[in-house]
Amino acid sequence: MTGIKDTNIGIVGVGLMGSSIVASLLAAGHTVKAIAPIAGEQELAAMRIKEQLQLCEKGSLLTEPVAFYLSSLTISEDYKALHDCSLVVECIIEDIEIKEAVFKKIIASVGKDTVLASNTSAIPISMLQTFIPNPERFIGIHWAEPAFATRFLEIICGEKTAPETADWVFELAHQWGKEPTLLRKDIRGFITNRLMYSIYREALTLAENGHATIEDADKAFRYDAGSWMTLMGIFRRMDFMGLQDFQVIFNSLFPGLSNTGEVPAVVRELMDQDARGTQNCKGFYSYTEEECRNWDKAFEAFNQDIYRLAALYPSETISPVLK
Repeated sequence: MTGIKDTNIGIVGVGLMGSSIVASLLAAGHTVKAIAPIAGEQELAAMRIKEQLQLCEKGSLLTEPVAFYLSSLTISEDYKALHDCSLVVECIIEDIEIKEAVFKKIIASVGKDTVLASNTSAIPISMLQTFIPNPERFIGIHWAEPAFATRFLEIICGEKTAPETADWVFELAHQWGKEPTLLRKDIRGFITNRLMYSIYREALTLAENGHATIEDADKAFRYDAGSWMTLMGIFRRMDFMGLQDFQVIFNSLFPGLSNTGEVPAVVRELMDQDARGTQNCKGFYSYTEEECRNWDKAFEAFNQDIYRLAALYPSETISPVLK
C-alpha cells in the first residue's frame, strides 16, 4: 500500500453521492479518477462536482481556488483510468448483480495491491467480498451526504478484510477531515443504520398507534437528543447524566419498545403513492416546490455550521477547549 500523502483515489459512480465523495476527496488534496459508468453522465457529474466544490469554498473548507482542485480530477467512462489508484471506491446503485459486474471491470484495470471498497449502506461487505480475488484488500467505506461537509465516515471490515487494510483506510480517513468509526465485524446495517433505524421504528410505532404525531416525534428528537448529539454522542451523554438511574429506566422502558419486523403501514402507503419526500414534494409532510427548495438551502447552510461547530468541541480535547 502507498503512504497517506499523494494517494490517487478512484470513484466509480458519480451520481449525487458519488460526486459528493469526489468533492470531499479533492478538497482533501487527492488526485481523483472518477468513472462515469452511465453514458452521457460525465458532463452532469462535472457540473455537480464543481457546484459542490463551490459549496466547500463558501463554507471555508478550501485553501485554494476551486479551479485548483478541479485540475486534480479526471472523469472518464474508461475503467483503465484507474490503473494507478491505490484505492478505488464503488458508489453505484444498490444492486448486487450490477455491483459484481462493475467490480469485474475494476479488477481488470487495477493492480493486485489496490484497495477496493464499496460505499454500500445495505449490502453486507462479506457478500461483496466474494467477487474479489484478493478479499483481504476489500473493505466498506460508508459516507454520509453531503460527504464534503460531514465528519461522519464508517469503515466496515468484511470477514476476510486484513487488519492492515482497515488500519490504512482508518488512518487515511483522518486526512479527509473525518472522525471515522471502524466496525471490525460485518453486521447488517453497520453502526449508524442500526442506530437510526431503531429510532425510525420506535417513532413510527408511536405515530401509528396514535400515541404521538409525526410533528411531535420530530420535535422531541430535534430539541432533546438533537441538541446534544454533536457534542457528546450517546454513551458520553449517559456518563454526563450520571449512570445511577439508567438500570431502573431500562427495566421500565425496554419491555415496551417496538420490536416489530414489519414495514409500518404509513411507509407502505407512501411508497404506493411514489412519495419521495422533498424530491417530489410528497412525504410525511406536504410541501410546495418553494418549500422543498428552501429545505435544500437550509440543509446546505446547516451542514456548514455543524461541521464547524463539531470542530470546536473534539472529544479528545474537550477539557482544554472549554478552559
